[in-house]
Amino acid sequence: MFASLVLLLSCLLVAVNANPDSKTVLILGGGVAGIIAAKTLHEAGIDDFIIIEAQDELGGRMKSHHFGGKTVELGANWIHGAEPVSGPVNPIYTLAKKHEVKIQYNDFYGSMSTFDLNGTTDFVDICRKAFEDHVKLTIAGGERLSRSLVDLSARTGYALLGSKPQSHHEQAAEYFHFDMEYAQSPEQSSWIAQAMNANFTYDFSRKRPSKDTLLSIDERGFKTVVQAEAVEFLEPSQVMFNSTVTDISYSNSGVSVTLHGGRVIHGAYALCTFSLGVLQHDDVRFHPKLPAYKQEAIQSMVMATYTKIFFKFVRKFWFDTEMGLYADPERGRYSAWQSLDHPNFFPGSGIIFVTVTGIFAERVESLSDSQVREEAFGVLQQMFPDIDVPQPLDMFFYRWHSDPLYRGSYSNWPPAFFLSHYYNLRANVGRLYFAGEATSLKYVGFLHGAYDEGMNIAREIIKCIREDECAPMKRVPDITNGDEKSYGHFNVQYSLY
Repeated sequence: MFASLVLLLSCLLVAVNANPDSKTVLILGGGVAGIIAAKTLHEAGIDDFIIIEAQDELGGRMKSHHFGGKTVELGANWIHGAEPVSGPVNPIYTLAKKHEVKIQYNDFYGSMSTFDLNGTTDFVDICRKAFEDHVKLTIAGGERLSRSLVDLSARTGYALLGSKPQSHHEQAAEYFHFDMEYAQSPEQSSWIAQAMNANFTYDFSRKRPSKDTLLSIDERGFKTVVQAEAVEFLEPSQVMFNSTVTDISYSNSGVSVTLHGGRVIHGAYALCTFSLGVLQHDDVRFHPKLPAYKQEAIQSMVMATYTKIFFKFVRKFWFDTEMGLYADPERGRYSAWQSLDHPNFFPGSGIIFVTVTGIFAERVESLSDSQVREEAFGVLQQMFPDIDVPQPLDMFFYRWHSDPLYRGSYSNWPPAFFLSHYYNLRANVGRLYFAGEATSLKYVGFLHGAYDEGMNIAREIIKCIREDECAPMKRVPDITNGDEKSYGHFNVQYSLY
């Protein structure tokens, strides 16, 4: 009798484990955080997981596009802080080398041509000063953090340090050094968070640009760094493609997700790696509703938009430097141009792109392609008044803010976002966990932040599985002004990892 019962229970266990709609861990999203979380689980001997991905490939916001005969990157494109003076290298750089992804140093600051309404106008010295001001802002912000002083906007920080750009040239230079990093203006950005973000990724000790900003020019796409990594440990059955999550039900005993079409997948645990923008726009419904402290944290941070607009021309007519900066009366209006038809990138390609950020990027998304083409082309004509600028053969840009799978490009920490909000953003609710670049304290907005958090939160889940007891991660249900003293408990060390 006992032997028969044991046999029956064994058969039931096999049936449960073979159920494709029931897993130990559900990983929601196949971007960097999701893939690294899966790898971390695999290395711990936990393979009963599944990645649920809405697209038809892994990579998340590492999205490439075949344009003008070349592969261009619509989203993530650079490896920042690749080889610091001290400390380990950026893990994205390690993956790029491992999988032989072609990358090239991008001389963002040293290879620059400058323009305004009158065409070529030399204000490179103003750009150099803007870089120096940004370094001062970063160092002073770090000192403010170490002294547990209240956070202020980066604009206030600039002003206190004597940087108050007035002219179009000064504003364009500041835009290039600040907004092009954080995808928002100094008014919208936290001084302390900016300092942490920059100090932990870059080396400012030399007070000059370091040669560690690397641009992906691989024809397979930058996403290869994680796709090739995933191939090494993932089985086909461990990924569900073209599967959009509409609802997430969570408790202290498990998580269930509902997909578009009604299919329900059950997990003992789940890791949500959806972008902050998706969470903010209620594109996924939670049951029960997320706690008030969690919702406040989600809505208090900002999902910024960083849009690259690519143009293909029959021939190159523009600057021979890598970068071109245009000073427009409207700050950030089609200001930052980069030539891909350059000996270091895609020579002979006839491709150039302009980057727009923040509110202006959202405005661009609201326009038709023809309107954007006309506006940007008009700027090129102003930059080169003595040239018969040819009409572009093609134009392409991705509408990140409008896409319900992303709702923006990457997160940015505003001045009103307390450290306690960060803990609440990162905290689990029941057996539902959260990870991504937005939940990284040191590297918010960066790919290596997503990598770090995918690994860190997966380790939290592993502890739960092995110990069969899940202690709630740090959270602050009621945030008060006095909570900002907690900044003093953060150990500030200006090195990578």
